[in-house]
Formats: sequence, structure tokens, C-alpha cells
Amino acid sequence: MARHLITSAIPYINGIKHLGNLVGSQLPADLYARFQRARGNEVLFLCATDEHGTPAELAAAKAGKPVAEYCAEMHAVQSGIADGFRLSFDHFGRSSSEQNKALTQHFAGRLADAGLIREVSEKQVYSNTDGRFLPDRYIEGTCPNCGYDKARGDQCENCTKQLDPTDLIDPRSAISGSTDLEVRETKHLYLCQSQMKDQLEEWIDTREGWPILTTSIAKKWLTDGDGLQDRGITRDLAWGVPVKKGTEDWPGMEGKVFYVWFDAPIEYIAAAQEWVDAGKGTDWERWWRTDKGADDVRYTQFMGKDNVPFHTLSFPATILGSGEPWKLVDYIKSFNYLNYDGGQFSTSQGRGVFMDQALEILPADYWRWWLLSHAPESSDSEFTWENFQTSVNKDLADVLGNFVSRVTKFCRSKFSEAVPEGGAYGPREEALIETLSTRIRAYEAHMEAMDVRKSAGELRAIWVAGNEYLQDAAPWTTFKTDPEAAAMQIRLALNLIRLYAVLSAPFIPDASAQMMEAMQTEDDSWPDDVPAALQLLTPGHAFTVPDVTFRKISDEEREGWQEQFSGIRS
Repeated sequence: MARHLITSAIPYINGIKHLGNLVGSQLPADLYARFQRARGNEVLFLCATDEHGTPAELAAAKAGKPVAEYCAEMHAVQSGIADGFRLSFDHFGRSSSEQNKALTQHFAGRLADAGLIREVSEKQVYSNTDGRFLPDRYIEGTCPNCGYDKARGDQCENCTKQLDPTDLIDPRSAISGSTDLEVRETKHLYLCQSQMKDQLEEWIDTREGWPILTTSIAKKWLTDGDGLQDRGITRDLAWGVPVKKGTEDWPGMEGKVFYVWFDAPIEYIAAAQEWVDAGKGTDWERWWRTDKGADDVRYTQFMGKDNVPFHTLSFPATILGSGEPWKLVDYIKSFNYLNYDGGQFSTSQGRGVFMDQALEILPADYWRWWLLSHAPESSDSEFTWENFQTSVNKDLADVLGNFVSRVTKFCRSKFSEAVPEGGAYGPREEALIETLSTRIRAYEAHMEAMDVRKSAGELRAIWVAGNEYLQDAAPWTTFKTDPEAAAMQIRLALNLIRLYAVLSAPFIPDASAQMMEAMQTEDDSWPDDVPAALQLLTPGHAFTVPDVTFRKISDEEREGWQEQFSGIRS
């Protein structure tokens, strides 16, 4: 039995995420976790909410709530939505946890002792009206390059020119609109990543089979320009992990917190501690400490391409720099972007389908199937309502759902609600079993390799094989002249429903559970032996005819949703 530690990118706390966020990390991670569990392997699947930083403070202020209260409420909301999409986290933690606070301060102390943290004096914009230093993105003004009047202090969204806040004409606070700004000197801590460049590059070179997208982004950061740069790990904020050196105060850092990109990845480890402290598991160290048994763990991370630099460089720098035997990631599965209907998803404009809205209009399996079968692996992909409708109607309703309905209803009408007896396999059945055996092994290989779209394509081909057999065998015709042969064909088809339920569970868990319930079996054993798997439901075994597994999406519905999700979200 193999052991798999799986983490997906930690979603930020300020608001509900769109479908692009879902398919970029959490959903494919869940697919992989479910598959590994189905194969009998031990899995620890962790995620959390990322709760620190300026955006959390501003979102809380906009909601008129204390930031801690706001984060607690939004964690509950995001956790509920994750449940709605059937994301099978073993624990969904919080980066604001006491476990993460202690662990972050511990790592900072270890890095400081190793000489990998330095103090830097720098100048930042301070808003007298807001009574705070402003991160670059919270300073707005007119771009000196193109004249756009809403350019941010880090970049102009109109002409894409990189900027410093002092470059802006008529700068103002994006929080209050105040122009009462001044440049003040402040001190911050920097992680000396540049000292670890060679060690990080050597470590990356030992990772086997990483996607080109992952390695190319990491190598780019290592070699472009002046190479890997030191990174600030503190901020002048009130909300976050207080800056300490282990359990000791850090002179000169009073009132400061660690930068969210320093403490958020550490939450992966802290989430395992929370999992144990919540009574859900035992011995978190055997997953994370190589001196406590984690040396035989396979650790896989799932994330969008924008998160890759932090997980290939900054977080490993923290782990390696600590000098302690922590488990490092073995494989990073990275994804490109999912765009929306001719443009981009926009959280600020509410353009596109957000996770809560998706669940309001259709069950989770509809979304899970489309997103995974169109996962943006080799390039960006695009959600269109026409494609979504076609995929649901053809793949789920016509191929899988129709197979289940036809087989169970025919058996009930011509035999009974029990697996019929009689008949023996012929060449047609042997050919089907051979085809299924080949395709199931290919499906397993794609799933092991985390080739999401190829896995979906192979699963659909497995469904299609059953439909083609049913069309070719035509038991409704066979029954007229050879009832025993028809009984054998339907018995095989009923066993196919159970087989489809097992194979499909990682993609569409609710439909899988419905099919298992209809077949009145709890035997979800993986089909290592395909011929044996197709004889598990024996003559006389009772079943029920399920409700419609998947319904079709009408043109009117598609048109309505397309209009509904094209504009500003209220």
C-alpha cells in the first residue's frame, strides 16, 4: 500500500471563487486523491483558506466586520462550497490557526539561525488618512506612460508597464482615496533566496517527470535577469502572524507580521497538525517528517501556474533552509488558466460562473465532468456555454445516463428487478471484455500520471464501449428468439453499471453512488481482474431502476445562463 500526501493551492479568503480557481487546483487534486483511495492506497488530502494580508483586512472592512470574524465566516462558506463540489479533503484548515502561527515563527527562527534572513531598510508609501503603510497595489494614480487614471503602484493594467508607486502622477490611496501620502522609511526581513540558488536548482533537477510548465517557470525565475532574488517576508500590517524568532521577540520588528506568502505554504504542514488536533487522524509527523516515517510518502501538489514560483522556490527555500528533515514535494501538477466565454473570469466584475452559483443551477457532477474533461493542462482552455451543454448532453446524458436507464428498465420489463440467469458468453462478449481490459489499464496509467484530460477521454471511451455492445447485441431483439442469450447480455450490462460506478467515482462521485445504490451493492473493489469484475452481480441479485442519472440541458436554459453570467455580479 502506497502513501500519498496531496495538497491543493490554498484559496484566498476574500470571497467566493470562480470555476477557473476550482479546476486550477482543488478539483484535479480531489480526482487524484479519490483515485488513489480507490486503489487501496493511504491518502492524506489537505487544503485550507489563506487568511492573512491586506485583501483580507479590506474585505472585512467592506463587510463591516472585524477581520477575524470575517475570516471565520468565509472559511465556513468556502468549506461548505467545497463539500458541495464533493471535494474529499481529509482536513480543510485555516492559515490563521494557532498551529500555523507557531510553525511559521519556528521556521523563521531556524532560518535566522542559519543566516538566511537579513534586515533591510526601505522606503514605502504611508497614508496619513488610513494610518498605515500601503502595499504597492493599494496605491492608484495616473500612469506616466499611457495616461490611464487607475494605474496601480505595481503595474498599469492598461499598458502593462511595470511601475513603482513614486512613478504615479497624482497618487492616492486605493483604500480611502486620500492623497495625503508620504514616503517613509521602514525595516523589513528578507529571506536570502539568492544564497540558496544552487541548492534549489540542484533539488529541482532531481525531481522526476515534472510537467514542462512547472519546470520552465521555476527555471525562468532562477536564471532571468540577475537570477533568484531575496524576498521580503514581513509587512506593516495588523492582521497576520506576529514576527517572532521562534518563541522570542524580534527586536525592531514589533507590530509587524509575516508576509502572507511566507506563512501560507507552511499551512500545508500546520493543516496536518490541525487534522490530528481535531481528532480526525493521528501522528501527523509520519506524513511530514522524514525522520518520523515520511521518507516513503509520495507528496504531490496541485496549483495554477501563477503559484508555481512560490512552491518550486520560496517554500522549498524555507524547508531546505531550516536544516530540518521536512518532507519536500515530489511532484507539482500545474495548470494553465481557464478563460470564460471569449474573455476572462473576473472576481471584481462578477463575470463568469462562481462556485456557489454553479451549485445553485446544476448538481456538482455536471461541473466536475466538464471541468476535468477540459482541464487547462497543456494550454489555457475556455469555458463556453455551448461546449458545456454539448458535453453534458452527449457524454453524461446520452452515453452514461442512457445506458443505465435502458439496461435497468429493459431488465425490469422483460425479466424482473433481479439479475437474470441463463446463457453463456460468445465472441461478442469476449471482445468487449478484451477492449475493456485494455482501456481500463490505459485509464489507470493516465490517472497515475495525472493526465486529467486523457483520463476523462479514456473513461468516456469505456462508457462508449458498453453502449456499442448494447447496440450491437440488441437484447430487445434477441429476447424475441433467444431469451437466455438476452438474459446473459443484460446480466453483463448490469455488471457494467457497477463497473462504471467504480471507475467513474473519482470524476462524478454522486452519480457513482446512485449507480451503486441502484445495483444494491457496496462492493466498490477496483477491477484489477476485469472478467471477474463483470460477474460480481450474480443471477438473482436484486437491483432497482434509478431516477434519471443526468438530464439534458435545453437551449433555453443555456441561453439564459449565458446572459445571466455575462455581467456585473450584484
